[in-house]
Amino acid sequence: MSPREAILALNLLPSIGPVRITRLLEAFGEAEKVLKAPANQLLRVDGIGPETAKIITSWQDYADPTKELADAEERGIAIITREDPSYPQHLLQTYDAPILLYVWGEILPRDRHAISVVGSRRATTYGINATRKLTYQLAHAGFTIVSGLARGIDTAAHESALAAKGRTIAVIGSGLARLYPPENLVLAEKIAAGNGAVISEFPLHKAPDKQTFPMRNRIVAAWCQAVLVTECPAWSGSLITANLASEYGKPIFAVPGPIDKPSSAGCHQLIRDGATLVSDASHIIDDMGELPFSRSELPLSEKREEPELPPEEAALLAVMDAGEEYAVDSLIHASGLPSSAVTAALFKLELRRLVRPLPGFRFIRR
Repeated sequence: MSPREAILALNLLPSIGPVRITRLLEAFGEAEKVLKAPANQLLRVDGIGPETAKIITSWQDYADPTKELADAEERGIAIITREDPSYPQHLLQTYDAPILLYVWGEILPRDRHAISVVGSRRATTYGINATRKLTYQLAHAGFTIVSGLARGIDTAAHESALAAKGRTIAVIGSGLARLYPPENLVLAEKIAAGNGAVISEFPLHKAPDKQTFPMRNRIVAAWCQAVLVTECPAWSGSLITANLASEYGKPIFAVPGPIDKPSSAGCHQLIRDGATLVSDASHIIDDMGELPFSRSELPLSEKREEPELPPEEAALLAVMDAGEEYAVDSLIHASGLPSSAVTAALFKLELRRLVRPLPGFRFIRR
């Protein structure tokens, strides 16, 4: 049995979880040694009782790692462990990091620059529109958007990231062969087809249940640099995700809504508790204090994959010298672009942190 098969076998066992598996690995050193250990040695590990020890000693009754690997390969799904270079570094910093991840698509180094976007499954038109606006701006600025592929806000976040030609990570609360909700299969396919990845820590055929979604939420909270809550009621699971992220030391941003609408009560509570009120992505970008990435920092392979600036943005930037101030009228004249195109391009260049606005509707190239 290979080390990968052994760790996969542990992950396939029911009712153990990443915290107890981590303790077992710390005690025995290797996954294969855990599987071969007698019950009396297993019982010495904190949190391992007789029932769990029985499951581990008879692990072959519960897990077939060879079959799971073959099934994943047939479906084009990679399985990465904590030792793999592509395993998200932010997750490694948590005490309950997933033992492994099933990855449909590809995780890139730039995905560490991520904003998690969460909210209600029963989203209103207001919430959907706010999510689309902010997520599009953030993805266009270079942040990877992380969400849970659920109905409502999550779906709007993923779709807007794709519309902005950005990257998005969908973390689901089921196995990838039991994708939930099923109506988002087409969206998941679009994400996996070169625009990000669909992620799960659960065995391929694991059905969603009441425990899998909170476990999913901790990954959404841990992966990112910050969490944006765009709409949620006072009883929403999105508040749990935001609170988890806060415990991880991540800043929380929340979108205010109508004061008479229960659908925004959760966001208002977050703001009262110290979350930053947001009405535009620039508020988040300014607070983050750094670019998601710069082209010079990317490896050559990723530079080739990263699209160049759209023609109008490139044309406008070409007529601006670094450090010089420009009025909008002079940029219209120098670029030969219509005024509406210049205004839109300046906004997008500002989101990319390539230009900076000045008083008097003037701009300077960074």
